[in-house]
Amino acid sequence: MDKLAALRAFVQAADTRSFVEAGRQLGLSASAIGKAIARLEESLGLRLFHRNTRSMALTEEGAAYLDRCRDILINLDEAEAGLRASGTNPSGILRVSLPIVGMLLMPAISSFMTAYPEIRLDIDFTDRLVDVIEEGFDVVIRTGDGGDSRLMSRRTGSFRHHIVASPAYLAQRGTPVVPQDLMEHACLHHRYPSTGKFERWPIETDGIAIDLALPVRASASTIEPLIEMAEGGFGIASLPDFAVARSVRAGSLAIILAQHVAVRGVFKALWPSSRHVAPKVRVFVDHMAANLFG
Repeated sequence: MDKLAALRAFVQAADTRSFVEAGRQLGLSASAIGKAIARLEESLGLRLFHRNTRSMALTEEGAAYLDRCRDILINLDEAEAGLRASGTNPSGILRVSLPIVGMLLMPAISSFMTAYPEIRLDIDFTDRLVDVIEEGFDVVIRTGDGGDSRLMSRRTGSFRHHIVASPAYLAQRGTPVVPQDLMEHACLHHRYPSTGKFERWPIETDGIAIDLALPVRASASTIEPLIEMAEGGFGIASLPDFAVARSVRAGSLAIILAQHVAVRGVFKALWPSSRHVAPKVRVFVDHMAANLFG
């Protein structure tokens, strides 16, 4: 019998003043209750009960120990009840790391907040490779691959890039027909804030990726300014489909060179590996998998 079970046996015996009755209520034999209390007394170096053939009573030390044991067991029971309740009604602070482009994931985040009002989100927007465990994040959303044996992962959505420009720009400068035509156009680039490097445009010819040193009209470390510049007719941009979907539907941006862009990207949720996933993490990952793209 472990220490916690021994504490329960002691409290039950103290309440009933009987090893037999304590054993009956706990589903144990009177002998098991007696042995558990004897081990407690041995480890403490003091007697908990005065016992004879007709009666038993707590010693002064036993009475003081009983109060402490009750507090321990009450706190444990309350903690377990709280966790069980959180399984059906997740709550608490959820620390989430999203990529900078995560601002465009806000519809899914907003619907999560509506569905789980008792979960308080603490969101960090960054493109750097965070250490999920060392930095205390509950879950992160990232694109691409990358493994860490300490983490669990789940695919939550997919996307592809579109090369886009405004109809006004294309009317003025012409529409590129093959990737090499981009060399004669104003190109708007996404720059990784962590490295300062430009994101490569995922263009290909006959299924073979090509890497062109495209002209630079402007660059930005976030997606939103590039959308604004492309809509304003300042150049051509390569942007995720979910970022430009509204603009394409509205007609303020047009997709070009679609047959030369075949790369799909993947969103993944990553969280610390554990046998028991916190309910707030579980419902967040489930929600994002159901509400992100693709």
